[in-house]
Amino acid sequence: MEYVRLGSTGMKVSRICLGMMSYGDPAKWSEWVLDEAGAQPIVRRAAEAGVTFFDTADVYSAGSSEEVTGRLLRATFPRRDDYVLATKVFFPMGKGVNDHGLSRKHIHSAIDDSLRRLGTDYVDLYQIHRWDSETPIEETMRALHEVVSAGKARYIGASSMYAWQFAKAQHVAEVNGWTKFATMQNHYNLLYREEEREMIPLCADQGVGLIPWSPLARGLLARAGSDGDTTRAGNDERIAALYADTDNNGQILDRVAQVARERQVPPAQVALSWLLRQPGVTAPIVGATKDRHVDDAVAAVDLALTDKELAFLAEPYRPRVVVH
Repeated sequence: MEYVRLGSTGMKVSRICLGMMSYGDPAKWSEWVLDEAGAQPIVRRAAEAGVTFFDTADVYSAGSSEEVTGRLLRATFPRRDDYVLATKVFFPMGKGVNDHGLSRKHIHSAIDDSLRRLGTDYVDLYQIHRWDSETPIEETMRALHEVVSAGKARYIGASSMYAWQFAKAQHVAEVNGWTKFATMQNHYNLLYREEEREMIPLCADQGVGLIPWSPLARGLLARAGSDGDTTRAGNDERIAALYADTDNNGQILDRVAQVARERQVPPAQVALSWLLRQPGVTAPIVGATKDRHVDDAVAAVDLALTDKELAFLAEPYRPRVVVH
């Protein structure tokens, strides 16, 4: 496993981040979610392979993911300082009018609730899950700065939004002397590369670390060249929304499968290796519900694709509709 600084911070993380959305309560989220007993060996396998970075969110399994994540990490690592823990805030956590969004009221309530569920005094990275068009960004950035100042988070990050929104948030923080975002958790993989136009160059210029979500396009890239399906593929409505078929989807998947055959490795390793070698990418957030998912992600760190292979995989891409 390789370890790199998270953006411009001094904190180091593993090149693979284990996404914890796959663990929690299937009754509260989806039938492909693993309960704590099912998740435990996978988290342990990741830790044994050198993964030290874990990402969840309050909304996953309506809070159960944070509860499971906290218990599993405490049981797996000897010390709290041995792992980097990230969670997120924005989506509804109740039926009240203030139970969602990025108001000062909700952020302060949400971080306390997340820390209670996680069973820790602080998170290493506290992220806004989406942009809140109803709350002034000044209010949001000040509240996040207060969270850091209170010692409840070490750093803050953002997730999918437009580049102008991210630039505005960073500017507001800078001129007021508040904490700036250290990371951008954006949507980025071989099937969706619209972030290369503005967001990624912005982050590269500002030293913001990229921790892409859905690096395997919700499993589509991992199944390249295969007719097989999974429980998640049959129950994840977001797959169609994010990756509605285009003329070049099949071409990209065929090329992933071809390189995988030539390299004699699973397609997932090829797709992740491509992403790991893109400018600014710190650590893709990989979901895993089987041991081999962890093994493929870890192996991708050491799979050095040639410049020719990288170009071959990237060439068929065509512009898509922007989705967040």
